[in-house]
This record gives sequence, C-alpha cells and structure tokens, in this order.
Amino acid sequence: MNKKRSDCPISCSLEIWGDKWSLLIIRDLMLNKECTYGDLQKADEKIASNILATRLQNLLENGIIDKKDHPENKLKILYHLTEKGIDLIPIIVEINLWGDKYLIIPEERKKLLEDIKRDKEAFIKRAKTYLSNEIK
Repeated sequence: MNKKRSDCPISCSLEIWGDKWSLLIIRDLMLNKECTYGDLQKADEKIASNILATRLQNLLENGIIDKKDHPENKLKILYHLTEKGIDLIPIIVEINLWGDKYLIIPEERKKLLEDIKRDKEAFIKRAKTYLSNEIK
C-alpha cells in the first residue's frame, strides 16, 4: 500500500477502495462472483482499460480481490473477492439503499433493492455465504 495521507481509518480505507471505479469493480464481483477483465470492461459505466488495470492492481495488492486462471481459457484470468473484499458487502448494500432513497433508480435495477429492503441482514448473510464458497 502507498504512503498513507493520515492515520484516520476512513481516509486509509478510502485510499484502498473508495474511488468510483474500485467500488464498481467490487459491485460487479459481488453480483457475479467472478469476472474476467473483459467482463469488467463491459459494465454499463464503460471503464477505460488503463483505469481498470490500475484499480485491479490496487485491489489485488491490498487483498480485496484475488485472481485465478480461467478453467476454460488459459489466456484469461478470473477475478473474485477475498474474505477482506466480502467484508465490504454491508458497505455496498448501504450505498445501494442511500441511492434508492435519494436518486431516481431505473425499474430494472429495483429488484436487487427490493431484496435488500425486504431483509437486509438476510441478504448480506446470503451474499457472504455465496461468495465465501468461491474462495474455500
């Protein structure tokens, strides 16, 4: 990890995963369990390849994600959340709920929000269990 700007836990955490692109990578890995570089580039937000490469490297170096060889194509790599990354699920859930409260969310995105609002703790537990099975 690079030199810290301060000893504040919020500042230190945001230096690792707090920018827009890192959070969107974490979101995609949370929803899809694992993704290739190409999968991440196809997200609606259209991340540039240089930014994606930089953010993936930062998340790898800080233990938020890990990578493994693709079982069907040795030229591809699959990225997935580590336990440290999985522990960010409650934060991603809260960001979703904040967005639902204050922003106009398209109907096609509301199913996930409805699942979260129905029983937030159960949703988080299911997501953690689902993703943890990948790394064991």
